Amino acid sequence: MELGDEHGAAISRLGLGDAYADQGRCLGVRRPPDGPLTPLPEVPDAPYYAWWDAEEPGPSPATVPAGRYAIETEPYGVPLVVARTPGPVMPRHGEHGNVDGKPLVSQGPRGNIVISPNDACGLELRHASPACYGATPDGGMNQLCACGALVATLCSDCCLPYELYELRLSAAHVRAARP
Repeated sequence: MELGDEHGAAISRLGLGDAYADQGRCLGVRRPPDGPLTPLPEVPDAPYYAWWDAEEPGPSPATVPAGRYAIETEPYGVPLVVARTPGPVMPRHGEHGNVDGKPLVSQGPRGNIVISPNDACGLELRHASPACYGATPDGGMNQLCACGALVATLCSDCCLPYELYELRLSAAHVRAARP
């Protein structure tokens, strides 16, 4: 998979992928202890999870396996705008409507880095869109780094894919990682 400069820079800053020599990370976000994350050719389909039969509510199994990352090529997250025809609001999600019942579709950014939420350390849930168990991507970035920047969006409600995406770090919040 070939990545554009913006992906390579973000991946390098996050310490993702062993193909990048100038690895770095946010001052408040630690890489998993097992080392750099390795790329997947695409974001996998969300695993089937019968959340309605679960003994205890909780997130679905992670979309992206531990120790891996993928680049979301479709629009994901906010803003959500009225769609011409009904369909999934964003990848790995069902239909979603506004208060008038009109179908919505994401016009969020493309090219988001998607990882397992279990591979991110040091992030704090800042806010969550209303959901029965966890966070939804409907309210935008909701993960606060220890440095004070909103850096990612957690999707963790019981009936949604379990993933962390839209990782955004500015150069001011990044330092080189030592091997």
